[in-house]
Order: sequence, then structure tokens, then C-alpha cells
Amino acid sequence: MTVDRFRIFHYFKYTVYALLMVNVYIFFAEEWAAVSHRFADGLGPGDIIEAFAASIDTAAWVVLLLMFELETFVLTDDHVTRRVTMTLHVLRALCYVVIVYAFFGYLTKLLFLLGATPLAGTTDLCSLASGQWAYTIDLDEYERITIANCASFSDASSFYQLTGLQAVVDWSGLTDIARLAWVDLINSGVWLLVVLLLEIDVRLQERDMFKGLALQISNAAKYVIYPILLLAAIYWGIKGDFVDFWDAFLWLVAFVFIELNVFEWRHESIEHEAAPGAPAATGATGSHCP
Repeated sequence: MTVDRFRIFHYFKYTVYALLMVNVYIFFAEEWAAVSHRFADGLGPGDIIEAFAASIDTAAWVVLLLMFELETFVLTDDHVTRRVTMTLHVLRALCYVVIVYAFFGYLTKLLFLLGATPLAGTTDLCSLASGQWAYTIDLDEYERITIANCASFSDASSFYQLTGLQAVVDWSGLTDIARLAWVDLINSGVWLLVVLLLEIDVRLQERDMFKGLALQISNAAKYVIYPILLLAAIYWGIKGDFVDFWDAFLWLVAFVFIELNVFEWRHESIEHEAAPGAPAATGATGSHCP
């Protein structure tokens, strides 16, 4: 790879990382717009993770991604001091706490949707136009029901009310939204497995043990895990949620870069060990840095 091609690859990689940072703002804006409907009585401290699960989750993932980038690509052995190592471990631990917390936020959202109950006595959305009712468009999108728009939402004759909210949706809409919530939950859980595998890969590589059976098991697991994430992205694309599709696609690309970092790190370690009299490599060598 020439220097120019390497720099193009390098800039492309960090452009993807920057776009993921932009997604944090996009998710926050979407969830903030839904707060007034989802938490009409006010947003309490305990509601924050449920209200902003996607934006908190994405922000923690961005930080974690940068930690992996530092450890597998940027930092050389000379940079990995005890203080740097401790800082990385503390930041990574905090990210994992937030990510697991966000996973339960997705679970809470799903349970909230599954708790929807039939709205008795309502066969026409327009009969709700005189109140403060909203129609549930998506997981975090509600629109006020008015005389002008009531006929455009649904022609169903029965509706479901979301628990504790003056928000309704027909059965078809509730089914679609619940499926999206399931995909969110599954996607979040599978990504937890991805970083668990990456953590194991990195720790084994640090100890020059990422080979043989460990390497085979890791590769086999990723052949199962990454297609699940790709299917989730495709599902979001089919359902017309471009932001979720775009975010899922960017994350897959970003972690392909991390996998490439680990692969190159391992390749350099093998070459280093093959050199006569060379000691075992213990970290990212930095020879791939511009």
C-alpha cells in the first residue's frame, strides 16, 4: 500500500468515526422531541436512561470505539505506561457500565410497548382530536392528533393506548414498532458479544496467545455475530428508518477497522517473532502509524 493510499484509508476511517459522533446528536434530537409525549409529567432522574437510551448508548460506544482504536492502532509500546493503561481501563469500564445500562433501557422500551392496552370506546381517531391525544408514529416519534390530520394516520376501527400516555396506535403500527424495539434489543445484546470477543482478542494478542484454537473460536463466532448485525441494519433499511440503518452500517464499518487493526497487529507480531533473536511483541508496534 503506497503512502497516498494509506492516508486515504486513514482519513476514510476517521471520517466514519466522526460521522458516528454526529449520530449521537441526531439520536439525542429525536429522543428529546419525544420526551414531552413520553414523559408528560416530567422527566425524572430514573427516566433518563429510558428516554435517551439510543443517544447515551451511542455516545458510550463512540468512546469505547476510540479506546479500541488507541489500543490496537495508535499507541506504541513506548506509550503504554501504567498510567495510560489504567486510564484506558477505567474509561472502558465506565463505557461498559453505560452500554449495559442502555441495554436495559432498550428492554424497558420494549416492555413499555408490550404493555399497551386496547382503548375502549374509540373506533375513529378523529374522535380524539378534541383532546391532547397523540398518534405513535415510531419508537420516539409522536404527532398530535388534530381534525386536519386525524384521517391520515390510520383507518382502523380499534386502537391501543400506550401505558400512562395519551398516545394511541393501531394494531399494525404497534406490531411494527414492537418489532423495531425487538431489533433494538437484539442488536444491543449482540454488540455486547462483539466487544466481549474483541476484549478477549486484544488481551490474548497482548500476551501473544491469539492463535490456534482461540483464533479459530473467535473467527467462527464472528461469522455468526456480524451477519446478525447486518440483518438488523437491513431490517431498519427495509422499514424505512434511514437513521437507524445508517448508524448500524457505520458501526459495522467502524468495527471492521478495529478487526483490521487487530489482524495487522497480529501479523506484525508474527513477523517480529520470526526475526532472529527478536523478543515477543507485547502491544501495537506503531509501525503502521503515518
